[in-house]
Amino acid sequence: MSNNRMIPDVVTYNTLIGGFCRARRPHNALELLHDMQACGQRPNLQTYAILLDGHCKNLHFYEAMALFLDMEDQKFDFNLVIYVLIDGMCTARKLMTAKEPFNSLPTKGLQPDVRTYTIMIKGLCKEGLLNEVSELLEKMDKNGYSADDVTYNTTIQGSLQHNETSWAINYLLMMVNKGFSANATTATILIDLLSTNEVDKTLQYFFFQKFV
Repeated sequence: MSNNRMIPDVVTYNTLIGGFCRARRPHNALELLHDMQACGQRPNLQTYAILLDGHCKNLHFYEAMALFLDMEDQKFDFNLVIYVLIDGMCTARKLMTAKEPFNSLPTKGLQPDVRTYTIMIKGLCKEGLLNEVSELLEKMDKNGYSADDVTYNTTIQGSLQHNETSWAINYLLMMVNKGFSANATTATILIDLLSTNEVDKTLQYFFFQKFV
């Protein structure tokens, strides 16, 4: 294309960048970003989302954070960017690093949306930090965002995976009272738990009272 004096557009660059990231070559993807900018093509939100996801999956966290900082002066939907970044950090069990961009949002005059709150809650659940989960849910409600079915199912699953059945019951009651239902994964975990002899009696009582 260069030989024919053709400049690739953003879609073409994004496709190539995504290919390099999937091939575990994020450094080449980053070179393409610089080449893209040198050619006068402006990266869009998808460009950065692809790069952030690729760098996190390849455990290049320093580069991912550098990209995030590079975006600060650009008018993008930061919730999508934060979601991708936090999801990648939490998947790699880099919770403290994930907290940095999440906690920095208010200083930029921004608030995380429900999806961003939920992915942060998922990361906290994975590490068994249920007190922080409770605090974040309260903060979420205080900021005018109501937990949805994904948020509740994520919280219940995290509680059960750490054998905190009392926490799970509490969130299960909240979810049911708000008209949401357990998804297939949550239901399977609950059924498996009920089939054991080690299940908390309060959980058995809850099910008999609520569903039998």
